[in-house]
Amino acid sequence: IVDRIDDNKDGYLTTEELKTWIKRVQKRYIYENVAKVWKDYDLNKDNKIAWEEYKQATYGYYLEEFQDATDQHSFKKMLPRDERRFKTADLDGDLAATREEFTAFLHPEEFEHMKNIVVLETLEDIDKNEDGFVDQDEYIADMFANEEGGPEPDWVITEREQFSDFRDLNKDGKMDKEEIQHWILPQDYDHALAEARHLVYESDVDKDQKLTKEEVLDNWNMFVGSQATNYGEDLTRNHDE
Repeated sequence: IVDRIDDNKDGYLTTEELKTWIKRVQKRYIYENVAKVWKDYDLNKDNKIAWEEYKQATYGYYLEEFQDATDQHSFKKMLPRDERRFKTADLDGDLAATREEFTAFLHPEEFEHMKNIVVLETLEDIDKNEDGFVDQDEYIADMFANEEGGPEPDWVITEREQFSDFRDLNKDGKMDKEEIQHWILPQDYDHALAEARHLVYESDVDKDQKLTKEEVLDNWNMFVGSQATNYGEDLTRNHDE
């Protein structure tokens, strides 16, 4: 893996080479994931997944079989949400997803034209009083349920400060859609670059800002826990790339 990350074959891994590699691994994971489920949905084998095919494969059984009101309710809530996401991913509007459109449907956070859907779904999940905003209590409740009613742990108090200082940008006590987007899809944050910098910083013994194969192998556990090796999975698979 080190040899493949080393793009210019100079025997060193730079932050830039690691960043490029992590992006490639992430993309490969996404397309493999789509390939894995494709045949489950493309029932008529026309190499497209129609909304009706997806709906039938995902919900058909539940909507017919479940008499339980709460199950019915939760599936009926998920169905229009999926339909809205499917239609946003379906750029040509023919209600049949190509592989690329289906990838956008399953992994909306990776596609620019799906960002509004990601924000909207996050808002709907957290906004319990349905006022169209996420207030501080809703934000905390998404991470921590204080069932005992005792004092909040320190990390929750820190998160409340985070909310006031960094999440609620216009200081009106709640997050609107724009602030939610800033939180979950920050423009100025490149997670592959952050991961690459982290790996170099933690493994670069001689502090020359690049890694030798020895430095990587000496700190192998850091890489096994990283996206650079698909969290270790890539160590056991056959590679043909």
